[in-house]
Order: sequence, then C-alpha cells, then structure tokens
Amino acid sequence: MSWDLDSDRPIFAQIVEHLQYDIISGVYQPGQKLPSVRDLAAMASVNPNTMQRALSELERDGYMHSERTAGRFITEDTNMIQELKTQLATAQIQEFLESMKKMGLTKEEILNLVEKSLKE
Repeated sequence: MSWDLDSDRPIFAQIVEHLQYDIISGVYQPGQKLPSVRDLAAMASVNPNTMQRALSELERDGYMHSERTAGRFITEDTNMIQELKTQLATAQIQEFLESMKKMGLTKEEILNLVEKSLKE
C-alpha cells in the first residue's frame, strides 16, 4: 500500500492508520519484525521523529512491541488484530451509512445498492 499522506490531518495519525491497515491486511504478519524507523520513514517520506511517534503510539496500544536490540515486532495476539480489523471496518461502515442517510436514502435503498454493488 502506498503512503498517500495529506496535509489535512496530522501526519503521525495517518502513519498510525496506514500501519494498522498493513497489520490487519497481512502486509505485516503476527510476530514479524518491522523495518527500522529510518527505513519506514524513508518509505513514507517523513521525518524519522514522526515515524517514531507513530510507532510508539502503536506500541502503546499493544499492536507491536520492542525487543531491546532486535527491533520492533508485530503482536502475535491474533485476537487483538481481529478486534482492530472489526473496529476499523465498523468505523468505515458507520461513515458510509451516515453519508447515505445525508443523501436521503432509506435502509432498503442502501441495502439494494450494496447488494447490487456486490454482484458487479
């Protein structure tokens, strides 16, 4: 997944979100070692301090952990990863439903559009 960062939101928050999606989608597997802070910062074209802040946030939330001389690793807690996936998916669904309601669509119309889209 490319690092499409924009200036509308804090960069570190976008990095956290990007890495969360990488974790839940399997780009980074449970227990896998992450690239170094400098390497990740270079990939994202951000300052290493910004990347460090994002990684610290993910570590604080339990999605990764540090081993003193070995680096950072993704959590091996697959239940936690599944829970994160469910949380992010639910947030996306809620955002979608709010947009549809603003358009004046009923639940039935929304369901019909979703079913039609899934068939295509």
